[in-house]
Amino acid sequence: MTSQLSPTERSTIRRGAHRARTDRTDLRATLDAGLVCHLAVVVDGSPRVLPTGYGRRGDTLYLHGSTGARSLREANEVCVSVTIVDGVVYSRSMMHHSINYRSAVIHGRIRRVEDADERWEGLRVITEQLAPGSWDYARQPSKKELAATAVLALDLTEASVKIRSGDPGDDAEDVEANEAWAGVLPLRQTWGEPVPSSDLIAELPVPEHVLRR
Repeated sequence: MTSQLSPTERSTIRRGAHRARTDRTDLRATLDAGLVCHLAVVVDGSPRVLPTGYGRRGDTLYLHGSTGARSLREANEVCVSVTIVDGVVYSRSMMHHSINYRSAVIHGRIRRVEDADERWEGLRVITEQLAPGSWDYARQPSKKELAATAVLALDLTEASVKIRSGDPGDDAEDVEANEAWAGVLPLRQTWGEPVPSSDLIAELPVPEHVLRR
């Protein structure tokens, strides 16, 4: 697949086009930095947005859910979005307040993964996206659990990326007036100390892969 995004009619960024990114590495980096995506589907003519975990391998996005979920059974054309907020932009005027962010939107036809090896790999990359190191540490899915889990795949061909960073975009007259503070309040997410489950039978050390998170 080419290293450049090839926007289609529905993935072409028009509003704030100067913030669009065309390099596919920006798409991969944004997806790899996120933890939750929002999957938009249409059921009975009505839109639904489902927050869910995901994982990326190459240029395929994997998602999962219950085989009993009608919204997943009937999903065909879908839209998936991931947004990461990096800071709040305080401007000299209310209309120029904004956020610094990285966002990715993918359009396409969802594929239900039936191949056993790919299903296994899809669940592995979803797990490793959320909790790196867990796939080889915890008990892996049983046959019953696998039967109850739908694994979905979405190709990353039709996608767009939009990124905002830096200072406020204030009007020149507001900058000249110098009557209000302007700048960026960065948002940084950090992990806390691991909290052991209250039902641990014996004291076990916190796994190294959890401490590295």
